[in-house]
Amino acid sequence: MKAYEKYLNGIKEIIDSIEQTQSDNIMKAATLLADVTEKGGIIYGFGAGHSHLVTEDAFWRAATPANYCALLEPSITGTFEITKSYLMENTYNIGRHVVDYHRITPNDVMIIVSNSGNNIAPVDAAIRAKEKGIPVIAITAVDYANWLTTKHKDGVKLKDVADIVLDNRTPIGDAIAEIDGFPMKVGSSSTIPMVLLQNMILTQMVEILMERGFNPDVFYNGHIAFMDKGAADHNDKLVDKYFYRIRNL
Repeated sequence: MKAYEKYLNGIKEIIDSIEQTQSDNIMKAATLLADVTEKGGIIYGFGAGHSHLVTEDAFWRAATPANYCALLEPSITGTFEITKSYLMENTYNIGRHVVDYHRITPNDVMIIVSNSGNNIAPVDAAIRAKEKGIPVIAITAVDYANWLTTKHKDGVKLKDVADIVLDNRTPIGDAIAEIDGFPMKVGSSSTIPMVLLQNMILTQMVEILMERGFNPDVFYNGHIAFMDKGAADHNDKLVDKYFYRIRNL
Protein backbone atom coordinates (compact mmCIF):
# COMPACT_ATOMS: atom_id res chain seq x y z
CA MET A 1 0.00 0.00 0.00
CA LYS A 2 1.27 3.44 -0.94
CA ALA A 3 1.86 5.99 1.82
CA TYR A 4 -0.90 8.25 0.53
CA GLU A 5 -3.32 5.33 0.68
CA LYS A 6 -2.31 4.64 4.28
CA TYR A 7 -2.93 8.30 5.08
CA LEU A 8 -6.29 8.30 3.30
CA ASN A 9 -7.37 5.13 5.08
CA GLY A 10 -6.29 6.61 8.41
CA ILE A 11 -8.39 9.71 7.83
CA LYS A 12 -11.36 7.56 6.79
CA GLU A 13 -11.04 5.57 10.01
CA ILE A 14 -11.02 8.77 12.05
CA ILE A 15 -14.09 10.08 10.25
CA ASP A 16 -15.89 6.76 10.75
CA SER A 17 -15.03 6.90 14.45
CA ILE A 18 -16.42 10.44 14.68
CA GLU A 19 -19.66 9.29 13.08
CA GLN A 20 -19.94 6.34 15.47
CA THR A 21 -19.11 8.19 18.69
CA GLN A 22 -19.84 11.91 18.43
CA SER A 23 -23.43 12.17 17.22
CA ASP A 24 -24.93 13.08 20.60
CA ASN A 25 -22.41 15.82 21.30
CA ILE A 26 -22.66 17.11 17.74
CA MET A 27 -26.39 17.60 18.27
CA LYS A 28 -25.84 19.19 21.69
CA ALA A 29 -23.28 21.61 20.24
CA ALA A 30 -25.45 22.46 17.23
CA THR A 31 -28.45 23.09 19.49
CA LEU A 32 -26.37 25.43 21.65
CA LEU A 33 -25.21 27.30 18.55
CA ALA A 34 -28.80 27.57 17.37
CA ASP A 35 -29.95 28.92 20.75
CA VAL A 36 -27.22 31.56 20.72
CA THR A 37 -27.89 32.53 17.09
CA GLU A 38 -31.64 32.78 17.60
CA LYS A 39 -31.02 35.20 20.47
CA GLY A 40 -28.73 37.37 18.33
CA GLY A 41 -25.42 36.17 19.79
CA ILE A 42 -22.05 35.65 18.14
CA ILE A 43 -20.22 32.35 17.65
CA TYR A 44 -16.54 32.93 18.48
CA GLY A 45 -13.91 30.47 17.27
CA PHE A 46 -10.53 30.44 19.01
CA GLY A 47 -7.45 28.36 18.32
CA ALA A 48 -3.71 28.79 18.67
CA GLY A 49 -0.99 27.45 16.40
CA HIS A 50 -2.32 25.22 13.64
CA SER A 51 -5.69 25.07 15.39
CA HIS A 52 -6.35 28.64 14.28
CA LEU A 53 -6.75 27.25 10.75
CA VAL A 54 -10.01 25.64 11.84
CA THR A 55 -11.49 28.92 12.99
CA GLU A 56 -10.21 30.83 9.96
CA ASP A 57 -11.88 28.28 7.71
CA ALA A 58 -15.35 29.33 8.88
CA PHE A 59 -14.87 33.11 9.08
CA TRP A 60 -16.41 35.28 6.34
CA ARG A 61 -16.58 32.12 4.25
CA ALA A 62 -18.95 30.82 1.60
CA ALA A 63 -21.86 28.81 3.00
CA THR A 64 -21.01 29.63 6.63
CA PRO A 65 -22.95 31.66 9.22
CA ALA A 66 -22.32 35.40 9.20
CA ASN A 67 -22.44 35.52 13.01
CA TYR A 68 -19.21 33.46 13.23
CA CYS A 69 -16.06 35.32 14.27
CA ALA A 70 -12.53 33.89 14.28
CA LEU A 71 -10.41 35.29 17.12
CA LEU A 72 -7.11 35.48 15.24
CA GLU A 73 -4.59 36.68 17.83
CA PRO A 74 -1.42 37.34 15.74
CA SER A 75 1.04 36.46 18.50
CA ILE A 76 -0.19 32.85 18.71
CA THR A 77 -1.45 31.88 15.24
CA GLY A 78 1.97 30.69 14.11
CA THR A 79 1.66 32.34 10.71
CA PHE A 80 4.92 34.21 11.35
CA GLU A 81 7.71 33.94 13.94
CA ILE A 82 6.35 30.47 14.49
CA THR A 83 8.74 29.23 17.16
CA LYS A 84 8.02 32.33 19.21
CA SER A 85 4.29 31.80 18.78
CA TYR A 86 4.62 28.42 20.50
CA LEU A 87 6.12 30.17 23.53
CA MET A 88 3.35 32.76 23.46
CA GLU A 89 0.72 30.01 23.22
CA ASN A 90 2.07 28.69 26.50
CA THR A 91 2.08 32.07 28.27
CA TYR A 92 -0.55 32.71 30.93
CA ASN A 93 -3.33 35.31 30.48
CA ILE A 94 -3.17 35.65 26.67
CA GLY A 95 -6.31 33.55 26.27
CA ARG A 96 -7.94 35.48 29.09
CA HIS A 97 -7.13 38.82 27.44
CA VAL A 98 -8.55 37.67 24.09
CA VAL A 99 -11.90 36.85 25.71
CA ASP A 100 -12.01 40.20 27.51
CA TYR A 101 -10.81 42.31 24.55
CA HIS A 102 -13.52 41.03 22.25
CA ARG A 103 -16.24 41.76 24.83
CA ILE A 104 -17.62 38.23 24.62
CA THR A 105 -20.78 37.88 26.71
CA PRO A 106 -22.93 35.04 28.12
CA ASN A 107 -25.26 35.62 25.16
CA ASP A 108 -22.47 34.38 22.87
CA VAL A 109 -20.64 31.05 22.59
CA MET A 110 -17.00 30.05 22.12
CA ILE A 111 -15.75 27.15 20.04
CA ILE A 112 -12.21 26.56 21.32
CA VAL A 113 -10.02 24.34 19.16
CA SER A 114 -6.92 22.56 20.43
CA ASN A 115 -5.82 19.10 19.38
CA SER A 116 -3.94 18.40 22.61
CA GLY A 117 -6.17 20.63 24.72
CA ASN A 118 -3.09 21.15 26.86
CA ASN A 119 -1.45 24.44 25.90
CA ILE A 120 -1.99 27.42 28.16
CA ALA A 121 -3.74 29.95 25.90
CA PRO A 122 -6.77 27.84 24.89
CA VAL A 123 -7.17 26.51 28.43
CA ASP A 124 -6.97 30.05 29.84
CA ALA A 125 -9.54 31.22 27.29
CA ALA A 126 -11.90 28.46 28.35
CA ILE A 127 -11.41 29.22 32.04
CA ARG A 128 -12.07 32.92 31.49
CA ALA A 129 -15.16 32.15 29.41
CA LYS A 130 -16.56 29.97 32.17
CA GLU A 131 -15.84 32.70 34.74
CA LYS A 132 -17.96 35.08 32.66
CA GLY A 133 -20.78 32.59 32.06
CA ILE A 134 -19.93 32.09 28.39
CA PRO A 135 -20.70 28.56 27.12
CA VAL A 136 -17.72 26.69 25.63
CA ILE A 137 -17.60 23.99 22.98
CA ALA A 138 -14.22 22.24 22.73
CA ILE A 139 -12.87 20.47 19.66
CA THR A 140 -9.98 18.35 20.88
CA ALA A 141 -8.43 14.86 20.95
CA VAL A 142 -9.57 13.27 24.18
CA ASP A 143 -7.25 10.25 24.23
CA TYR A 144 -4.27 12.45 23.41
CA ALA A 145 -5.20 14.90 26.18
CA ASN A 146 -5.60 12.06 28.67
CA TRP A 147 -2.13 10.75 27.79
CA LEU A 148 -0.39 14.10 28.24
CA THR A 149 0.91 15.55 31.48
CA THR A 150 -1.09 18.66 32.32
CA LYS A 151 0.70 21.96 31.65
CA HIS A 152 -1.75 24.36 33.27
CA LYS A 153 -1.18 25.38 36.88
CA ASP A 154 -4.84 24.65 37.63
CA GLY A 155 -4.33 21.03 36.65
CA VAL A 156 -6.92 21.08 33.86
CA LYS A 157 -7.04 20.62 30.12
CA LEU A 158 -9.49 22.06 27.64
CA LYS A 159 -11.74 19.01 27.81
CA ASP A 160 -12.07 19.49 31.58
CA VAL A 161 -13.35 23.05 31.29
CA ALA A 162 -15.67 22.96 28.26
CA ASP A 163 -19.43 22.48 28.49
CA ILE A 164 -19.50 20.26 25.40
CA VAL A 165 -16.52 18.27 24.09
CA LEU A 166 -16.24 17.14 20.47
CA ASP A 167 -13.56 14.45 20.23
CA ASN A 168 -11.71 14.57 16.91
CA ARG A 169 -10.65 10.94 17.47
CA THR A 170 -7.07 11.49 16.29
CA PRO A 171 -4.27 9.32 17.70
CA ILE A 172 -1.54 10.26 20.13
CA GLY A 173 1.21 12.04 18.22
CA ASP A 174 -1.13 13.37 15.50
CA ALA A 175 0.25 11.13 12.71
CA ILE A 176 -1.20 8.08 10.94
CA ALA A 177 0.93 6.76 8.05
CA GLU A 178 3.75 4.27 8.60
CA ILE A 179 6.52 4.11 5.99
CA ASP A 180 8.83 1.10 5.89
CA GLY A 181 12.25 1.92 7.27
CA PHE A 182 11.25 5.39 8.51
CA PRO A 183 11.41 5.77 12.30
CA MET A 184 8.17 7.70 12.81
CA LYS A 185 4.66 7.97 11.45
CA VAL A 186 3.94 10.86 9.06
CA GLY A 187 0.86 12.72 7.89
CA SER A 188 -0.70 15.05 10.44
CA SER A 189 -4.23 13.92 11.17
CA SER A 190 -6.02 16.45 13.35
CA THR A 191 -6.90 19.40 11.11
CA ILE A 192 -9.23 17.53 8.75
CA PRO A 193 -11.48 16.06 11.48
CA MET A 194 -11.51 19.33 13.43
CA VAL A 195 -12.64 21.29 10.37
CA LEU A 196 -15.15 18.52 9.69
CA LEU A 197 -16.58 18.68 13.21
CA GLN A 198 -16.94 22.43 13.12
CA ASN A 199 -18.69 22.33 9.75
CA MET A 200 -20.95 19.56 10.98
CA ILE A 201 -22.20 21.57 13.96
CA LEU A 202 -22.55 24.79 11.93
CA THR A 203 -24.52 22.97 9.24
CA GLN A 204 -26.72 21.20 11.78
CA MET A 205 -27.30 24.54 13.48
CA VAL A 206 -28.83 25.92 10.28
CA GLU A 207 -31.22 22.96 10.01
CA ILE A 208 -32.28 23.32 13.65
CA LEU A 209 -32.99 27.01 13.17
CA MET A 210 -35.01 26.40 10.00
CA GLU A 211 -37.06 23.79 11.87
CA ARG A 212 -37.77 26.51 14.44
CA GLY A 213 -38.88 28.91 11.71
CA PHE A 214 -35.80 31.10 12.13
CA ASN A 215 -33.84 32.05 8.99
CA PRO A 216 -30.11 32.30 9.88
CA ASP A 217 -27.61 34.61 8.21
CA VAL A 218 -25.35 32.65 5.83
CA PHE A 219 -22.92 34.04 3.26
CA TYR A 220 -23.09 33.23 -0.43
CA ASN A 221 -19.87 32.24 -2.15
CA GLY A 222 -17.96 35.32 -3.29
CA HIS A 223 -17.88 34.18 -6.92
CA ILE A 224 -21.64 33.60 -6.86
CA ALA A 225 -21.97 37.14 -5.50
CA PHE A 226 -19.74 38.41 -8.32
CA MET A 227 -22.10 36.86 -10.87
CA ASP A 228 -25.39 37.57 -9.11
CA LYS A 229 -26.37 41.02 -7.84
CA GLY A 230 -28.95 39.58 -5.46
CA ALA A 231 -26.32 37.41 -3.80
CA ALA A 232 -23.92 40.36 -3.65
CA ASP A 233 -26.55 42.55 -1.99
CA HIS A 234 -27.30 39.73 0.45
CA ASN A 235 -23.64 39.46 1.47
CA ASP A 236 -23.21 43.24 1.71
CA LYS A 237 -26.19 43.51 4.05
CA LEU A 238 -24.74 40.81 6.29
CA VAL A 239 -21.39 42.60 6.47
CA ASP A 240 -23.19 45.83 7.40
CA LYS A 241 -25.23 43.99 10.03
CA TYR A 242 -22.19 42.52 11.82
CA PHE A 243 -19.47 45.05 11.00
CA TYR A 244 -19.68 46.90 14.31
CA ARG A 245 -20.29 43.74 16.34
CA ILE A 246 -17.38 41.65 15.08
CA ARG A 247 -14.07 43.42 15.56
CA ASN A 248 -12.22 41.29 13.02
CA LEU A 249 -14.74 41.82 10.22
